[in-house]
Amino acid sequence: MSSSINLSLTDELRKFIDRNTGDGSLYATPSVFLRSLIRQKKEKLEAAELRQAIISGFRDAISGNVYEFSGDLRKDMKAFKKKSTVDND
Repeated sequence: MSSSINLSLTDELRKFIDRNTGDGSLYATPSVFLRSLIRQKKEKLEAAELRQAIISGFRDAISGNVYEFSGDLRKDMKAFKKKSTVDND
């Protein structure tokens, strides 16, 4: 599904977009250029979230907060949730 958005830009931003679109540039149109920038920002934010999750996992491992994988993720998740519920009571 396609959706539109209207943006008000400063002259400086419009010139920047114009310099990066059209003949001889990587992007054919301003829309293609802006979509690419938005995708890059989205990917950057997702990568930062993933890095945080990895760091959190390393911290858990360092502190000894680990569980041996049985080969059945659903079973392990149920056991973890059950243990977490018991620990919090």
